[in-house]
Amino acid sequence: MSAQAAAAGLGHPRLHLRRTDSTNDRARTLALRGAPHGTVVTAAEQTAGRGRQGRTWSAPAGQSLLCSTVWRPVPLLLPLIAGVAVARVTGGQIKWPNDVVFVEQDRRLRKLAGILAEGRPQEGWAVLGIGVNVAVQLDQMPDELRERAATLGRTRRDIEPVLAQLMAALSHWATCPDSEVLDAWRERDALRGREIHWATGDGRADGIDGDGRLIVRRPDGGQVTLDAGEVHLGAV
Repeated sequence: MSAQAAAAGLGHPRLHLRRTDSTNDRARTLALRGAPHGTVVTAAEQTAGRGRQGRTWSAPAGQSLLCSTVWRPVPLLLPLIAGVAVARVTGGQIKWPNDVVFVEQDRRLRKLAGILAEGRPQEGWAVLGIGVNVAVQLDQMPDELRERAATLGRTRRDIEPVLAQLMAALSHWATCPDSEVLDAWRERDALRGREIHWATGDGRADGIDGDGRLIVRRPDGGQVTLDAGEVHLGAV
């Protein structure tokens, strides 16, 4: 199947749930049962939403876009495609590997959206989960999240239009050459030039390579690339 064919029909059929454990889990179950490309699961509320590395994704009921789509086949740069699409729709920037953020004047990053790709690419399918704080009221969030979260500040009625815009953006970027996706990602790179650290080292973020891996310049002048894991900001 061509990239154009794979992008066509994204967002249909659709299963909308008032409340579920995780849209990714529901979409994964549907994918295992043979759900076609483009199937989307949305929910007004999640009780067990999650992000990368098993973290909980917390969203007040009815205030966020919560959706997961089934992809057949799986574009090689699917996580980057998703980051570009979400950033373009929301006006945010991308914090490697899978967060979309707003950058404050003091350069602090506030998380606006999360992206989680799961599945079995070797079998030709994946599930792409996206959560966007569309109408979240930050004063209703848990204290530990309030200082790190961002919101579009729109109304609940805007969730459906944002979903439509996101499906269109995903469809568009899935048909673009990899070089265009990478260039668009780099234009919204929230980490480039920042001091970061991770489990085994530290350095300065210097963009991404052709496979979406994070390039880091080490203090000793060397260079490393990270293809997974978690990075944290150093002193701003």
